[in-house]
Amino acid sequence: MDLHKNMKWWIVLLLTILFFVSNWQPANLSASEKSASEDSETKATESEKTKHKAMFTNRLSKETSPYLLLHQHNPVDWYPWGPAAFEKAKQENKIIFLSVGYSSCYWCHVMERLVFENPEIAKYMNENFVNIKVDREERPDIDDIYMTSLSVYFHLIGAPDNGGWPLSMFLTPDREPFAGGTYFPPTDQGGQMSFPRVLQKVNELWSGDKAKVQQSATIIAKEVARLQKEEGATEAIPIEDRLVKAGVRSINASFDSEYGGIDFSEVSPNGPKFPTSSKLVLLQYDIESMDAESTSAESAKVLYQTLDAMANGGIYDHLGGGFHRYSTDRYWHVPHFEKMLYDNGQLASLYAKAYGQTGNEQYKQVAAGIIDFVLRELTDTQGGFYSALDAETDGVEGEHYAWSQEELKEILDEGYPLFAEFYGLNEPVRFEHGYVLHRVTTLKALAEKQKTTPEALESQLAAMRKKLHTVRNQRQPLLKDDKILTSWNGLMITGMANAGRILKRPDYTAAAEKAAQFILDQMRDKQGHLYRSYRADQARLNAYLDDYAFLVQGLLALYEATGKQQWLDQAQALTDLQIKLFWDQKEHGFFFTTHDHEQLIARTKNAYDAAIPSGNSISTRNLIQLTQLTGDPKYRQHADQTLQLFGRVIKRYPNRCAQLVQAVGEFLTTPPAQKQSALLAPTSDAGFALGSLEQFAANSEQLASVTPGLELLAVAGLGQVTPKKNLVAAKAYLSVDKLPAGKTCRVAIVLTIEDGWHINANPAKPDFMVPTTFTVKSNQQVTLSQVKYPAGHAFTVEGFDEPLQVYEKQAIIRGTLTIPAAAAGKAEQLELNVKYQACNDKTCIRPTTVSLKGSFQIAKPGEPVKQVNQKWFQTN
Repeated sequence: MDLHKNMKWWIVLLLTILFFVSNWQPANLSASEKSASEDSETKATESEKTKHKAMFTNRLSKETSPYLLLHQHNPVDWYPWGPAAFEKAKQENKIIFLSVGYSSCYWCHVMERLVFENPEIAKYMNENFVNIKVDREERPDIDDIYMTSLSVYFHLIGAPDNGGWPLSMFLTPDREPFAGGTYFPPTDQGGQMSFPRVLQKVNELWSGDKAKVQQSATIIAKEVARLQKEEGATEAIPIEDRLVKAGVRSINASFDSEYGGIDFSEVSPNGPKFPTSSKLVLLQYDIESMDAESTSAESAKVLYQTLDAMANGGIYDHLGGGFHRYSTDRYWHVPHFEKMLYDNGQLASLYAKAYGQTGNEQYKQVAAGIIDFVLRELTDTQGGFYSALDAETDGVEGEHYAWSQEELKEILDEGYPLFAEFYGLNEPVRFEHGYVLHRVTTLKALAEKQKTTPEALESQLAAMRKKLHTVRNQRQPLLKDDKILTSWNGLMITGMANAGRILKRPDYTAAAEKAAQFILDQMRDKQGHLYRSYRADQARLNAYLDDYAFLVQGLLALYEATGKQQWLDQAQALTDLQIKLFWDQKEHGFFFTTHDHEQLIARTKNAYDAAIPSGNSISTRNLIQLTQLTGDPKYRQHADQTLQLFGRVIKRYPNRCAQLVQAVGEFLTTPPAQKQSALLAPTSDAGFALGSLEQFAANSEQLASVTPGLELLAVAGLGQVTPKKNLVAAKAYLSVDKLPAGKTCRVAIVLTIEDGWHINANPAKPDFMVPTTFTVKSNQQVTLSQVKYPAGHAFTVEGFDEPLQVYEKQAIIRGTLTIPAAAAGKAEQLELNVKYQACNDKTCIRPTTVSLKGSFQIAKPGEPVKQVNQKWFQTN
C-alpha cells in the first residue's frame, strides 16, 4: 500500500493524531497478563445492572442476536446497522461510531461494563455520535470490510497491524472509515488515552474541518476496495502439483517441533497458538499421497504431534469435551476459554479422520468428546446447533473451568494423587484463577508405573472425570449464544457426519441429518434461498457465500456417510443456486455477498483461510466433488476458473490459503467430467438409444457380444496418487429384459479389479475401513433390497494387527429391485451407485462413488417380460 506519496501532510497529521486509538491491543493477552486494575473495574454490581435495565432500553431490544440483546439496556442509544442510523447520521451530519463484537468475546464484555454502561460516557456518545452495534457473526461482511479498514489505517500511521474485537471504528455519514481501534479503557491507562478523550478528539476533528476528515476517509475506503479487488487479480499460472507441494512445505516449515503446533515463530516463541484447522486438513490430505517427492512423512510428524499436543493440552476440555478457542501460551496449557461451534466442527473431522488413518484410540475419544459436548450443550431441540459458549463467569475469564488443589482433593479423596499425576496438578499453577487440566503423561507410562493396565487406569480416570464434571455443572452456567448460523452448522454437520461414518456411530450421523433437515426446512425462503441466522423462531438475514459453501460440504459428507440420494440432490441444487447468486460472470470466482446485497464500501471475494476456511476454497472443493458424483462438466469448469482467478494468491501465499491448495491437488487427480453418464454406447446395429436400460442389461445373446453390459471406468485419486490406468471396472446386469410393474427382478453389479489392487469388503474389517456399497436412485420409486455382498478374503498389511477383508480381481454384488405397479408404462431414469476404495499394499486412493445411469420404459400391464443374463445370478 503506497499511499503516503499521494497524501497531503494534513491527512497524515489527521491520522497520526488518532494514533492513540490503536496503541494497545488486548486481543492476544493471556489471562495472566490482564492487569489487576482492569480486573478490579470489570465486575459491575448486580444493583448497577438492575438500575440500568430499569432506566434504559434502546433499539437493540427488538433484535434477535444474543450479542445485540446483551446491549439492549446500555444507556448508549444504540442503533442496529440499517437505514434508520444512516439517515440520522446524514440529517444531523454526525460521525458514526461503529462497534463490532460477538457474544463470547471477553474484551467486548469488558468494554461494555466499563464504557457502554457508564451513563456519562453514554451521554456524550448520544449527543455527538450515531452509535451502531453489529454482531460480527451475523454480519461478517461488515466485520470483514471494517477490519480491513482498520488494517489500512494502522498501515498509514505506522502502527502494528493487530486487529481484534471489539472492533471500534469511526465513520463519516457516508460510512467511510477514517480512524479506529479495538478496546478502549474508560480512563487513561498504560499510555493509552481513555475512550472519553478519544471521543472528544474525534469530535473536535470533525467539527473543525469535515472536508479534510472526509478526504481521509475516502482514501481509506478506496484502498479497502483496491485491496479486495487485488486479491482476485488474475495471473495466468499453471495449475500443477508443485503448488500443492509448496503449500505443504510452507506449513511444515512453521512447525514447533518441541511443543507441537504450526504458525510458530522463533522471533516471538511465546505467542498464542491456534488450531489452524484449514492447514491441518491440508496436511491430512498430503499424508495420503505417495510419490517420489512425497512430503507425507514430514506432514504426518507435524499433524500428529500437533493433534497430540492439542488433545493433551488445556485447550481441550478433559471433563466436558470440546475445544476452547486457542491457547494463550506456547505449551497449550492455558486457553482462551470460549468454545466456538466452528472450531469444534472442523476439529471433529480432523480427529475422526486421524483415527481412521492411525487407529489411535485417543483421537477417537477426542472426536467423540467434541460431538458429545455439542449434542449435550449446543444443540437445539429442533436439531440445529448453537454458536458458542462464553469464556467468563461474573467478569472472570476461565473461572468456570479452573480448580484449586484443595477443591480437587476434597472431591476425589484418595483418588487425587493418581489424578494429579496424570493431569498436571503437581506442577506450578499457570493460570491465576486455578489449575487448568492437561495431560502430562501417557496412559501407558502411568499404567506401568502404577503396575496396572492402560485400560484399568483409564477406567479409574474416567470415573473421576465424571465426578468432577458433575460438580462443575453445579457452578454458575456460562452465557450461551443460542443463535443458529447456517455456515457454522455446515461445518458441524460435516464433522458429525464424518465422525459418524468413521467411528461407526449412527447416532452422530442421525444428529447431522436432523440438523441439515432443520436448516433446509426452517432457514430458507419461498424461493429456496438460504438465511444466515435463526433464533427465537425467526430466520433472518440473507445468507453469505460461506453459508452455501459450508452447508453443501456438510450435505456431501452426509451423502458419503449414508448413501442417501436426497443429500446429493440438495447439495447439487444449492450449488446451482449459489452459482446464480454469487458467481462473478466477468472475472470469475464467488463474491462473499449476493448480487442483490446492500451496497457497502467494497465487495469482497476472499481466498484466504482464517479461523474458518474461505468460502471460495470450500466452494471449489465442493465443485470438484460434484464433478465426480454427477458427471456434470460445468462444475469442473467453475472450479477451474476459480483456481485460475486465485492462482496468483496460491502461488505467492500458499500457507494462507491451504484449502485452495488442497483444491488444486483434488482438481489434478479428478478426471474431466462428461456431461453424459459414463455408459458404454452400444453400436448402431444394436438399435438402442444411448442411455437406455437395455444398454446395461445386456439382455440377449445377440447383444452380449456387442454391448456386454453397462461399464463405468473410474479413477479415484487420493492425495497425489494418479494411477496410470483404470483400477476398477463396473458392469451392471438385470435378470429381465424389461422392468416388470408391480413385481421384482434382480440386479447384479460385476466389479473387475486391477491386478495388485483390492477394494474393501462389506462389512469392512477392521471396522474403520470404508466398505464397498451399492445403492439405487429411481424417479419411479423403484427400490433396492436384499443386497448380498460376497464374502471377502483375508489380506495382511504391515502395521495392522489383524488382516483386512477385501475383494480382489472380481466381486459380484446382487440385489432385488421392486417396481411399483403404478409405474407401469412410465419412463424411468435409474441410477446405480457403487462406492468403493481401492488400495494396494502401500497406499489407498480416495473413496469414490460412481453413478451408472440408464433411461427406459417400464413394462405396460400384460406386456411380456423375459428372463436374461441368468449366469450372473447363479450362486454356488
